[in-house]
Amino acid sequence: MFVRHALPGERVRAVITDGKSTSTFWRADATEVLTASANRVDPPCPWAGPGRCGGCDFQHVSVIAQRELRATVVREQLQRLAGIERDVEVEEVPGAPEGLGWRTRVQYAVDAAGRAGLRRHRSHEVVPVDRCRIAHPLVVGTGVTDRLWPGVTSVEVSASVAEGEALVLPDGRGAGALTEVVGDRSFRVTGGGFWQVHPGAAATLLGAVLDGLDPRAGETALDLYAGVGLFAASIADLVGVTGRVTAVESDRVAAEDARHNLAHLPMVKVERGRVDHVLRRPHLQRADLVVLDPPRSGAGKSVVSLLSRVRARRIVYVACDPAALARDLRWFAERDYRLTSLRAFDMFPMTAHVECVAVLEPAGKVS
Repeated sequence: MFVRHALPGERVRAVITDGKSTSTFWRADATEVLTASANRVDPPCPWAGPGRCGGCDFQHVSVIAQRELRATVVREQLQRLAGIERDVEVEEVPGAPEGLGWRTRVQYAVDAAGRAGLRRHRSHEVVPVDRCRIAHPLVVGTGVTDRLWPGVTSVEVSASVAEGEALVLPDGRGAGALTEVVGDRSFRVTGGGFWQVHPGAAATLLGAVLDGLDPRAGETALDLYAGVGLFAASIADLVGVTGRVTAVESDRVAAEDARHNLAHLPMVKVERGRVDHVLRRPHLQRADLVVLDPPRSGAGKSVVSLLSRVRARRIVYVACDPAALARDLRWFAERDYRLTSLRAFDMFPMTAHVECVAVLEPAGKVS
């Protein structure tokens, strides 16, 4: 039984919300806490709790304990799905004081009355919140929840902390782009294009990826699911003019942004297409380095199989779902790649989500 709004060691009254007598598991909401955990706190958001907004899982948990819970999830998934025993620590990411005010991209749902809000947990019902407590002030400042949106089903808001501006896209429609800055480099992100939602995430992930890859002058690298080119740009700096970087991205707009952002780097080529298709091209079947940042569903068996033939000396896998990561790590292990390093980051405070960066090397390699 999976019980929301409870903590390990607590005694609660719970109402089953999903499942029958024949189900293999049930879902439930804790409606009364009889014996509380020392890690329980009063939720900073009045919309958190059973039957309310479904966006945050851990508003009732201290920030430190949230990280411990996420670490436990990563450890369990690695052991259960990949047979890997590894200690895990979830690292803090700068830019989210007390776990609030960090989310720079929010998609609001709009109800039949035109009110913008957030959905209940596992429901299409819209909760017309006054404001989202984990949303960045730039997002809140657009006033999306303060007005009506007749004839609109959703409103997407994207904010750039570097620019101090935000884009509001009703039903995902609208023009414009934001500029995101990491270090001394700027990246164009058009419309509601993908960029990490935590203001400290891009720089943190870039540092972890470069540490894991350890690029050297003259090497060839693949940046898969490349987005607008965050990793490819810095890898190109390190492999230099004698190296080569191929960035692969399936989304048309993101690929166009990547070409714009990487145009000054002659050693970089952007190829648009599905990763499992592009990797079959003859000129991409060998590389020294690979970084991949797939969607929540993971890379999948086909991509893992294709990458095993590349025989890269390092593969760095950025994952937002520990279960998908563990599954793919098992498939990598079957193809003689071993996990040599794993870091986990608290990029989604107040939620159950966690970002991981895994480093793999050929099993026969001696470090």
